[in-house]
Amino acid sequence: MKVFIYPTNSLILSDLVERFGHEPLAVMQEISKRVNTPGLDSPPLNITPEDPKLGLKYAAVEVPSGVRGRMSLFGPLISQAEAAIIVRDPVVSFGCMGCARTNELVNFLIRSKKIPMLDLDYPTSEEEAKEFVYKISQFLKSLKPAEEKK
Repeated sequence: MKVFIYPTNSLILSDLVERFGHEPLAVMQEISKRVNTPGLDSPPLNITPEDPKLGLKYAAVEVPSGVRGRMSLFGPLISQAEAAIIVRDPVVSFGCMGCARTNELVNFLIRSKKIPMLDLDYPTSEEEAKEFVYKISQFLKSLKPAEEKK
């Protein structure tokens, strides 16, 4: 299954999703496409001038262009999502999203999809961290891998 992870730049969540045979939907993939594709931009751009226009599908024109630019990356990932893992109040080193308005919009859009979702608080102790990983593993095991869905 395609699993949207939030924060979308969490390498830890991305790795866990892959280890259980699912496809993580993460912003790193989208940025990689932009910076590894040969082009005229030097250095390559994470966000192009066209991205805020694409973001209009997910956020109104009155919304700051930074939100629209971020949504041009996150929106298509949310559209593809078949399941989601949401971590509330993560520390910056876990995968900070950096923009409160984008965070609110991402949370709203993913929750409105009515897909299987695991909602967790960021762990603050070793015991909570073990429980955190256990809950994620149980959730991912409960999802059908992509090859079984066919």
